[in-house]
Amino acid sequence: MPPTSSDIHQLVQAYLRRQPQERVRLEPLLALLGAVPEPTSRATLPAHVTCSAAVIRPEGQVLHIHHKATGLMICPGGHVETGDESLLATALREVHEEAGIAPGDLCLTPQILGVPVDIDINDIDPNPAKGEGAHQHWDFRFAFCLADRAEVALQAEEVTGAEWRPLERVASPSLRAKLLAAGINGQAEPVNASVLIHDGAGRYLFHLRDNYPGLIWAPGEWSLLGGGREPLDVTLTDTLLRELAEEAPGLVLDELQPFAVEKATGVDGLCVPVQIFTARWTGDPDDMPLNEGVMLRWFEPEMLHRLRLRPSTRDLVHRHVVQHTADGRTPKARPGGRAVRNVIGVHLYLEDGDGRVMLGLRHPDSAYAGNTWHFLAGHCEQESAVECLIREAHEEAGLVIDPADVEFAHAVHLVDAPGAQPRLGMVFRVRRWKGTPELREPDKCVAWQWWHPDALPEEIVPYARAAIDGIRADRPYTEMGW
Repeated sequence: MPPTSSDIHQLVQAYLRRQPQERVRLEPLLALLGAVPEPTSRATLPAHVTCSAAVIRPEGQVLHIHHKATGLMICPGGHVETGDESLLATALREVHEEAGIAPGDLCLTPQILGVPVDIDINDIDPNPAKGEGAHQHWDFRFAFCLADRAEVALQAEEVTGAEWRPLERVASPSLRAKLLAAGINGQAEPVNASVLIHDGAGRYLFHLRDNYPGLIWAPGEWSLLGGGREPLDVTLTDTLLRELAEEAPGLVLDELQPFAVEKATGVDGLCVPVQIFTARWTGDPDDMPLNEGVMLRWFEPEMLHRLRLRPSTRDLVHRHVVQHTADGRTPKARPGGRAVRNVIGVHLYLEDGDGRVMLGLRHPDSAYAGNTWHFLAGHCEQESAVECLIREAHEEAGLVIDPADVEFAHAVHLVDAPGAQPRLGMVFRVRRWKGTPELREPDKCVAWQWWHPDALPEEIVPYARAAIDGIRADRPYTEMGW
């Protein structure tokens, strides 16, 4: 059944939390919702609710279609139908019907999520052929990014042409202003966050979800803990920590590390990019209070084929096993305790002609040291430390380094917090390189800057400062946190 007045009223209130200055303008809409039983019905006059969609591709262009009935170049949209369970579902259906783009080719924007980016009122001319007099449409406009390149296939009965317009040329002035103000650029970014929890000795923690088909994602399946971003979440780390507090409030993770971005399909058919974090924990899940789902349990990778588990999740675990053990096998328990492997990281120490050191400002959404200055760095995979350094320097900053120009400068062996996984940070000095530092991975680093060692930024990773001090003192090794 179509969304009720109460459903739409809640959506308007969510919109007004982002656009509080529009409350007076939307008072007639709120009055309509309080006065009529079917605000989306065509028969509700002199005004009713409609929906449209701003589909934005990665180049920052918005889909417009030439509508036969009006002769206008507008975004896809139309009336709510009986089978639409939400206004968002109406917008998705209209995009599919008029432009041939399926919900699975679209994802929500992290800036707006499932709240309308704009609510506008349109004056509609009389249509004697349909027995309709002049009336108004309260149009709820949702924003979507293209998750994958999709071809437009127009519905010939209603649509005669299409074009992709830059954001600055969006036909609706109010929609144009809202899209630009929100900073939506068409890049499909993660809007969910989950965590792959392991104990450092080969076991992985899974959550058995409630079996409520149609109400929750993956009902009755084993899955990772996590969930969807909400408007008040500043970063995806905030999203994950909030979800953990809601689902399993006793589960406290000391350190989260970004691991991968996976794509899932939401209950509404949308593509959902998910940021997967990893974390180490060694507790007993039976001691954890659980507010959502049935249970938490440890499983070894060899057991996963026996669970009702999504293949993508199973593949994720096996990728983690391969990338975090030297021989691709699960570490075995030692007598009297479980094996704990040290994470190996490499760090680039560059000095310019004035003796200044290059540091990068980590992205605010970074699970580790967000908004903090750090070396260009990365974790060793199936490669030597020098190979890792050369690869990371090229991937992150576009620098080309000859192995012959790499020399070991310092090592920091640290534990960030009691019980956390130990880390060995290897710092290499490079005196010659090709290229100028550039931001090739802006989701990880937002700036490169040269700093004099006597005037390092206050917000710097502590062990990076310790390594710089050690290098200046000609000291090869530092321990921290032991």
